[in-house]
Amino acid sequence: MGEQPPASPKNPSKTPKSPKGVKTTKPESRLAMVRRARRINRELAEIYPYAHPELDFENSFELLVATVLSAQTTDLRVNQTTPALFARYPTPEDLAAAAPEELEAIIRPAGFFRAKARSLLGLSAALRDNFGGEVPGRLADLVTLPGVGRKTANVVLGNAFGIPGITVDTHFGRLVRRWKWTDQEDPEKVEADVAAIFPKSEWTMLSHRVVFHGRRICHSRRPACGACPIAPLCPSYGEGETDPEKARKLLKYEMGGHPGQRLRPPPDYPGKPAPALGAAG
Repeated sequence: MGEQPPASPKNPSKTPKSPKGVKTTKPESRLAMVRRARRINRELAEIYPYAHPELDFENSFELLVATVLSAQTTDLRVNQTTPALFARYPTPEDLAAAAPEELEAIIRPAGFFRAKARSLLGLSAALRDNFGGEVPGRLADLVTLPGVGRKTANVVLGNAFGIPGITVDTHFGRLVRRWKWTDQEDPEKVEADVAAIFPKSEWTMLSHRVVFHGRRICHSRRPACGACPIAPLCPSYGEGETDPEKARKLLKYEMGGHPGQRLRPPPDYPGKPAPALGAAG
């Protein structure tokens, strides 16, 4: 018999026991997969009751801009960059009138600053000219904005407008494939497959929980399988470190006792706020 995954403790810092894990000797039925997927979601809701967007924002415009900036960088770096950006350009009208070189200098820490500056200038002008300076609350409108795709639109709709959406970023896609909810690589097909498993009311929070788990435990290169509370439900158990002590050392953010990504996290967040740009730590 192969190595079995640990149990499902609510606190991954405790040493897990070793019950039987997910069986893979015969194909899993659609019904069994859906039941397992929904159980994973329930477990994640208990593990991360404080799951939230990891971008700092005060309104829909700030969330839209921060999400565009988050491409190919960390939310932490975006959060360290946006305070100066929003202090200088608090509205779409202000940002649309920005001098490109000045804008580029402010957002340089977020990477790909020239392309992102073009997107920010374009989307701000579109908001000013086409939407009365307001961020629209429809996906069809949002995706017409420069630099805004379906993923960004769903982030804004779910977290600024309360309209359910599934956000398929690299973490989300990686985990739902590991969990065998889908075998698709295209983000829109992944979104469609996962949407068919869960009621619409769960989509936004499911996205947060899955991304939280991907950032903290189920990493891309070295998932902390031996410290994973949902290991018994995972058909990919064993892709990462299975030794509990070694796995615990791989835990990130509040799970590993380190600061999170937000400089201004929600009140119920159990971790430490991230440092400002240029601050020690």
